[in-house]
Amino acid sequence: MKTMVKTNVIKRNGQEVPFDLTKIVNAIEAANREVEPIHRMNVYQIQAIADNIAAEISGITHAVNVEDIQEMVETGIMEMRGFEVAQKYIRYRYRRNLARKANTTDEGILSLIDQANEEVKQENSNKNPVINSTQRDYMAGEVSKDLTRRILLPEDIVSAHEQGLIHFHDSDYYAQREHNCDLINLEDMLQNGTVISETMIEKPHSFFTACNVTTQIVAQVASNQYGGQSFTLAHLAPFVDISRQKIRKAVLEEREACGESAEETIVSKIVEKRLAEEIRSGIQTIQYQLITLMTCNGQAPFVTMYMYLDEVPAGQTREDLAAIIREVLKQRMRGVKNEKGVWITPAFPKLIYVLDEDNVTEDSPYWELTELAAECTAKRMVPDYISAKKMKEYKNGDVYPCMGCRSFLTPDTEGLGENGAHKYYGRFNQGVVTLNLVDVACSSGGDMDKFWRILDERLDLCHKALRCRHERLKGTVSDVAPILWQHGALARLKKGETIDKLLYNNYSTISLGYAGLYEMCMRMTGKSHTDPEAKPFALKVMQHLNDKCTAWRAEENISYSLYGTPMESTTYKFAKALQKRFGIIPGVTDKNYITNSYHVHVTEQIDAFQKLSFEAEFQKLSPGGAISYVEVPNLQNNIPAVLAIMRYIYENIMYAELNTKSDYCQVCGYDGEMKIRENEAGKLVWECPNCGNRDQERMFVARRTCGYIGTQYWNQGRTQEIRDRVLHVSKPKRSSGCSSTAEG
Repeated sequence: MKTMVKTNVIKRNGQEVPFDLTKIVNAIEAANREVEPIHRMNVYQIQAIADNIAAEISGITHAVNVEDIQEMVETGIMEMRGFEVAQKYIRYRYRRNLARKANTTDEGILSLIDQANEEVKQENSNKNPVINSTQRDYMAGEVSKDLTRRILLPEDIVSAHEQGLIHFHDSDYYAQREHNCDLINLEDMLQNGTVISETMIEKPHSFFTACNVTTQIVAQVASNQYGGQSFTLAHLAPFVDISRQKIRKAVLEEREACGESAEETIVSKIVEKRLAEEIRSGIQTIQYQLITLMTCNGQAPFVTMYMYLDEVPAGQTREDLAAIIREVLKQRMRGVKNEKGVWITPAFPKLIYVLDEDNVTEDSPYWELTELAAECTAKRMVPDYISAKKMKEYKNGDVYPCMGCRSFLTPDTEGLGENGAHKYYGRFNQGVVTLNLVDVACSSGGDMDKFWRILDERLDLCHKALRCRHERLKGTVSDVAPILWQHGALARLKKGETIDKLLYNNYSTISLGYAGLYEMCMRMTGKSHTDPEAKPFALKVMQHLNDKCTAWRAEENISYSLYGTPMESTTYKFAKALQKRFGIIPGVTDKNYITNSYHVHVTEQIDAFQKLSFEAEFQKLSPGGAISYVEVPNLQNNIPAVLAIMRYIYENIMYAELNTKSDYCQVCGYDGEMKIRENEAGKLVWECPNCGNRDQERMFVARRTCGYIGTQYWNQGRTQEIRDRVLHVSKPKRSSGCSSTAEG
């Protein structure tokens, strides 16, 4: 009886196809015909090999690489004692491999054009793989990856990456000497002018113009790097008063021309009314332009807007900043209309709201902004929250935004700014290499001495890979990206000057990422890192990673920093690699994903406050960046619960977010949560629970998968992780109030 196989096969070009038993039979028969009749296998042996492979594959929960199947074929032939047939089969594979190496990118690029490369299509949940600009970026990326693998990186780094021991991030941009993420020095560019496409942009003379210029800057920056970027609304705040004075002058001239009273109360009311309209128009310009802009890599800019009242002096400027923040929150709550005219949740820009003494209690002066932020989070999943209280503890008294979704600069202890002032805007990250902690644990077989030895070996490998990133950026001349290096976004270097001085002295960071702390503990201790017996081991590993970064930094004057990697497609890649190397280990490799950074496992029952309190210890040990989250139901009718979580964030953890849902079915109009089901082929698909619609093109799904909101769907590993998430706040009852009981 033949085994039914639902598992898919991943071809070399990334295309995912159904398993076909006849292809195994045909391949063995082809090799069989090439040997002398006396050495040939009979039809029953060939069929037995194929059936055994089918049975083995049927027990695998993830898609299988074609190379793995071919190795199974070789083993099966040998077990049948068909040694001569095996030789022919192996030689055929060798000849085919040589032919492929003549050009390793052709099949990958052609499959991209045909929209058949599932791995690349689902690599980024905010890139639409169908449109031409995205395909051009992916095609260029395939060429860059090929150059990186064959020429630019050492063989041991390439091998470790392909085996899933480490992940060398963004190799599709490595050849071009681009950096990762940054904080835009918007203040310098707006106050002192900048140049965009060889056109001088002088200091804006109104708030609206400043907003317009900001969107142009963001688009230009995004086209010259591959990571996220952040800017602060505080740098726009001074332009509100510039508009105020401009409007006042115009109002006085109008009233004088018409013979109307110029009484101060009347004039002020008119001025503030017109100013409010300009703020509304300016923020709308930022929101809609950043959503509708498409950079050269086929996506909207990965951009974060930072909202921190204390970045500007108390008085009129702070009041103006509060007015900007208020308008941002109101417009984000409304959302944007999709092509069907339905109000939906946009992915960008990401918003971060800083909780501080002047807005965190009901009697604080800006409490109403915090209430508005809570309503916005409940409806549109942003803003996320930084605790000024905790950040000051961690960052030597400073409060500043992350670069993009979670990458944080190390504190400025040298006074990098003018007159020794602490400087953060204009600094950046050189890149990331992530260590698979689960593989370290599995490779050790649970032996502690062996674990620490392997960990150090893998860290040496990561260090070597990070140095490759650093050396690749060295020698880069400012002319390659004038907006970044010459015209103020990151620096004001001269033409022909290299960026080398910005790669040292703590000016830019370089990140040692890590993933799978939970699964590592499960393999080494048999317990989750939330268990008191396993937690000390997890913290010891985290401290060890930090100590390595500190030692490298001291030796090389390069700002290595530990970073809780926001894995998207890599979580699936690591999971598949682990299953291939170690099989299915309950609680360790039995999922198609591994856990991001230090996070509590998505299936673990824990309430919101316990989770935030527990993860705060680990976040402190991820100074290069990390974010914690709590999974919540629809809390639009329970804002006190949102506010309670926000206050807890302020007191206990530096950076956190609330994960809710924001979906819409275009078939029936249902705006509740889309569900994840398993189809007949065993593949996870999205389904409207109201009408049964499974057409992804006819529904809108927004989920938090990293620090950003994703809206273009995910690979099977990440989809399984989303399905497995338990709530950390119970679904609200009829009465108001906050319950923090975990609920599956």
